[in-house]
Amino acid sequence: MIAATIEIGGVGGALASEVKARSGASPMSCLQCLKCSSGCPVASRADLKPHELVRMVQMDQREVVLASRFIWECTSCQTCITRCPQQVNIAAMNDALRVMSRAAGKVAPETTVPVFNDVFLSIVRNRGRVYELGLMASYKLRTGRLLEDADKAPMMFSKGKLPLLGPRVRGRDQRREMFRRAAEGGNK
Repeated sequence: MIAATIEIGGVGGALASEVKARSGASPMSCLQCLKCSSGCPVASRADLKPHELVRMVQMDQREVVLASRFIWECTSCQTCITRCPQQVNIAAMNDALRVMSRAAGKVAPETTVPVFNDVFLSIVRNRGRVYELGLMASYKLRTGRLLEDADKAPMMFSKGKLPLLGPRVRGRDQRREMFRRAAEGGNK
């Protein structure tokens, strides 16, 4: 578990500036009213609550923030920004923090969200649509969670939710170009 101690030092340091530049969200606008945390569907099980994450960004606590499970568990449901009187977009901040966490090698060890994201995007890049059976098989193999949820497979097969041959969509070259541009930040 990560120690979530807020140390008061320089306010609005390099981390807050970097997060704002990468996400467009202003962590320094947060009033710490806790409305984001009181409405967050994952706050009760995360290591940090949304308002705590923002405060740590404000206080330049890079190591704790980038190693946090919360940035990976956030579902980007937008409840936080909907409730926030200052319109602090924590979901956008989390997107930027995820990129920074991966680049720094600080991904929380107990999360498998980055693996799921990689597998999902790979399938969409290659097929043009989600192929659920391929997604789950690749995810289970890469995480070693082979038998977790295995009891649900027969029902899903019987209802046609996991077809053996997934869909393919034309336009593979256009998808690859789109993914290439996205990797370069949207530049041509």
